Amino acid sequence: MAADRIPTHEALALQIKRLGAEYVFGLMSEETAQLIASIDSCGVRFCSARHENNAVAMAEGYASASGRLGIALIGRGPATANGLHGLVYARKTGSRVLVLLGAGTDAPPNPNGFGPDTKALDASAVLQGAGVRHMVAHDPESAPQMLAQAAAAASHGLMALLLPMNVLNGMAPASAGCEAIVLTAPSRQAAPREAAISAATALLQRARKPLIVSGVGAHRAGAAEAIARLADHIGAALCTTMKAKDMFRGHPFDCGVLGSFSHSAGRRLIEQADCILVFGAGLNQRTTSQGTSLPAGTPLIQVDISREAIGRWLHCDVAVAGDARAVAEALMAAVPPRQEEDKMLRSDGNRRILAEYRPELDFEARHTPRTIDPRTVGVELDRMLPADRNVVYDAGNFLSVAAYVSVPGPAHIKQASDFSSIGMGFGTALGFACGDRHRVTVLFIGDGAFLMTMSELETAAREGIPLVIVLMNDCAYGAELHFLKLRDMPLATTQFPDIDYAPVAEAFGFRAATVRTVEELRRLGGLLAAPDGPVFIDCKINGAVAAAFLEETAPKRSKT
Repeated sequence: MAADRIPTHEALALQIKRLGAEYVFGLMSEETAQLIASIDSCGVRFCSARHENNAVAMAEGYASASGRLGIALIGRGPATANGLHGLVYARKTGSRVLVLLGAGTDAPPNPNGFGPDTKALDASAVLQGAGVRHMVAHDPESAPQMLAQAAAAASHGLMALLLPMNVLNGMAPASAGCEAIVLTAPSRQAAPREAAISAATALLQRARKPLIVSGVGAHRAGAAEAIARLADHIGAALCTTMKAKDMFRGHPFDCGVLGSFSHSAGRRLIEQADCILVFGAGLNQRTTSQGTSLPAGTPLIQVDISREAIGRWLHCDVAVAGDARAVAEALMAAVPPRQEEDKMLRSDGNRRILAEYRPELDFEARHTPRTIDPRTVGVELDRMLPADRNVVYDAGNFLSVAAYVSVPGPAHIKQASDFSSIGMGFGTALGFACGDRHRVTVLFIGDGAFLMTMSELETAAREGIPLVIVLMNDCAYGAELHFLKLRDMPLATTQFPDIDYAPVAEAFGFRAATVRTVEELRRLGGLLAAPDGPVFIDCKINGAVAAAFLEETAPKRSKT
């Protein structure tokens, strides 16, 4: 071996280290085994999942929590096919994720020797069909530079890099990629156009009861303080999307989440609005409760850094393309200050309505002798868990719990439902916990999704990942159960036996418990207030309680 040349897998591992990576998430295959060993040897922690789908989700969760590049490494052929769900999910989230994929050789000989290549898969065609941007490393010498290019491209969202076996098994110059690599976040758009600010100002000046809606785009722009100042300036009430939950927590006129996860006190103010100003929110079906959560006919100003997002799902009277913080500051300067007596949504009565709101008064708990109302689970755990926490949700009917669990702010909530699928929560939560080890991360997951991914119990225990898992167990595919129930269809195919999963989690090293009553849940207060190691709670919930977003999509019943 020439002194000036090293195996390409070593050069790639060193390049990953130069990227500043602290983790690579993945699952070993024969074609990636040497690269994984080299990554581990150069001081980057390789965190192994039990399924490729979860490995990609871990990289996405890590990127979401840390703001850094999340890196996943999986094999070719069946491994790529296994990871496709996670790849599409990561693409839809927009997170900074780089996925390295093993691939077949560009040319003969057959990697299996004599006989067919049983792992053959046209990965480029598959990724293209899934809408995943990707690059292919065609020769060993330039592969390290291509890795750096792929990492830079991942700053704008998911990027995949295919690494054929002949490339991984080749040789590269020892100096390849020796230069330092600095990854920069994509630059934000310049200030909005004056004409757009003038049009928005004219609407706001006429409004007597303005409402400001903020989404995750406003959070990513660091606009929370600027938006709150603007709201105080014009006398607006504040609310957020679920992804931006608790952005204005503590503000006396915070109305909570808009739409399917709203509460009664907030709705009393929201329904009075005579002008709506939206920052960085897509206004999808959940945010708008299928278009019904905002007062009909109310003028709407939509602010977004992406022109394509404005007016995409809901009407828009004034469009303002620009950075949320820059727009909020521009409106603050343009709109004349309003006298206190003219801030009609800011009355003492409305202040009391919000201050006196208690979530448990919003519903009548529907417990049974062997199950708890899922909404009560949320109310109780909100008080029992550490206040400084991260919360990750899988998808399903149990999501009604999300309305009752607070977080320190939008950076600490993660919904793994961008692909509208179940089963993405466990891997995402593991990665999120790795990205923020200073806080406890809590995963809420349904039993259907848990059964898809329960092998990752071993990953959490082996890697020492601090995670509290709350299994919202209704012994069913809950969303499908209510979908059929609301359409008067048979339910038997959606329901499953009542299995106790706590002993399974205990076998993997979790501190675990099964709870069927509120009293049993409250007895776990000491454990949940300061979790020491992984914790698993099998919470038996009443599956008859339907989430609001499911009821919103139910067929309209005839009155006759």
